[in-house]
Amino acid sequence: MSTVRRPDHRSAHRPARAAHANGLRHVLTHLITPLLMCIGMGLAYLGAFAHPAPHHLSVAVVGSGRSAQLLAQSINDKAGGDLEVRTVSDRAAAVDRLKHQDIFGAYVIPAEGAQGAKGAADAVDASGAKGAPGGAGRSGAVGASSGSGGSTTSRGSAGRDGVGGAARPGKPVPELLVATAGSDTSATVVQKVFTPIAAQQGAPLKVTDVAPTAEDDPTGQGVFFLLVAISIGSYASVAVIGGAGAVLPLRLRTALAIGTSFVVALIGTAFAGPVFHLVDHGLGGLWGMAWLYSAGVLLIGTGLHTFLKRWTTLGVMTLFVMLNFTSSGGIFRPEMQNGFFAALHSFWNGAGFVEGVRSHVYFGGYGLAGHVWTLVGWLVAGLVVIGVAALAEKRRRTAEAETAAHAVAVAAAAVAATVPEPARSGRSAGGAEPGGGHGSAHAAAALLEEREEELEEAVGV
Repeated sequence: MSTVRRPDHRSAHRPARAAHANGLRHVLTHLITPLLMCIGMGLAYLGAFAHPAPHHLSVAVVGSGRSAQLLAQSINDKAGGDLEVRTVSDRAAAVDRLKHQDIFGAYVIPAEGAQGAKGAADAVDASGAKGAPGGAGRSGAVGASSGSGGSTTSRGSAGRDGVGGAARPGKPVPELLVATAGSDTSATVVQKVFTPIAAQQGAPLKVTDVAPTAEDDPTGQGVFFLLVAISIGSYASVAVIGGAGAVLPLRLRTALAIGTSFVVALIGTAFAGPVFHLVDHGLGGLWGMAWLYSAGVLLIGTGLHTFLKRWTTLGVMTLFVMLNFTSSGGIFRPEMQNGFFAALHSFWNGAGFVEGVRSHVYFGGYGLAGHVWTLVGWLVAGLVVIGVAALAEKRRRTAEAETAAHAVAVAAAAVAATVPEPARSGRSAGGAEPGGGHGSAHAAAALLEEREEELEEAVGV
C-alpha cells in the first residue's frame, strides 16, 4: 500500500523568504549612502553656520590724533580678539583698504571733537560687541536695521544713498564706511558695533557703502546661490557620465565632462546676467571662472568614479557641497567662522569662484589673479585624477584580458578532453574520419569560439 506525501508548505515558502531577506539586505545596504549624506550635511552646515562669531574681524578708526588711537584701543580691549581695530590716517585711505578688503568697516570720527577713551569703552559695552555676532546672523537680510540711544541706521538705504537717519543741520556726524559687496553679514556686524558708539555723541550714524552690490542683488548673496546652481549641474552630471557612460572609454568620458562644463557655465552666466541681473557687467570673465570651476568638479568626479563606483555621489557631495558651500564665504566670510572652515576658504574651489566673481565685478579686479589660480589648480587636480584613473583602468583591462585568456585556455582544454580522438584504424585512405569525425572537430571549434565570445562579452574586452 503506497502512501501519499503531503506537500510541505514551509518548504514552499523558504525561497520566497530567502528572496525577501536578500532584497531587504540590499535596500539596507544602499540606505547607508543617504544616511551618511544626512550626517555629513548636518555636521557641515550646522558646524559652519549655526554660531557665527567674528574672529579678528578687521575694522578701522579714521583719524591720526590721540583720540582715534584711544578709541581703537578701547574697542580692541573690550572685543577680546573678536575684532582687530586699527587706525588709518584719513577717509581716502580707509576707502582704499575697504576696496582691497583689508578691513570691513571704518569709523570716521566727526570733525568737532571725538569721544574719549572711557566713553568709547562704555559705548562698546552698550553695543554688545561680544554678543553682536549672534544677532548678525539673524539681521543679515535686506533692510536690516539697528538703533541705540536715538541713533538710527538703515542698511536697506545705505547701499543706495549712503545715509541712514537725518542729522541736525550744521552738526558733523560720525560716518561708518562699509563694503556690502564683500560681505553683507560682516557689514551688519560692523554696524552693530559702531552704532552705539555714535549714539554716545548724540548723533545719528551716517552709513556709506563704498562698494554696493548690483541693484537686483541687494545682499550680495546671489553669487553664492549661483555657485550652488553651477555645482549641482556639475556634480549631478558626474553621476550620469560615470554611470551611464561607464562602458565608454575614459578619453570619451573626459571629453563629455569638458563639454558639459561649457554648457553648465553658459547656463550659470545666463542666470547671473540676462535672467536675474545679479551681475550687470563683466559676464565674459564670470563665464570663464564658471567654466574653470565646473570643469574642475566634473573632471575630479569623473576620475573618482573609476575608484569609488556607487560611492561617487557621496564623495563629490562631500567635496563640492559639504566642505565647499560652507567655506565659500557666500553667507559668512571666514572671519565669521571657526578655524576649520576659515582655513578651507583659503584654497577651496568654491571660495575661489565666489571671491573671484566679487573681485571681478565689485572690486576692480583686486586679488582676482589669486582666485583664478585657485580655480586653475583644481582644474589641474582634475586632470591628474583623470590620468591616475586612466592608468588604473588600463591595468584593470590588462588583468581582465589575462583572466579571459586563461579562462579560454581552460575551456579549450575541457572541450578537447570531451571530444574523443578518432581511432587510427578507422581512418580511410584519404585520412577522413568515419562516423563524422570532421563534424565533431567543427563542433568543438564552434563551442570554443562561443565560449570565448561569452567570456569577452562578460569582461568587456
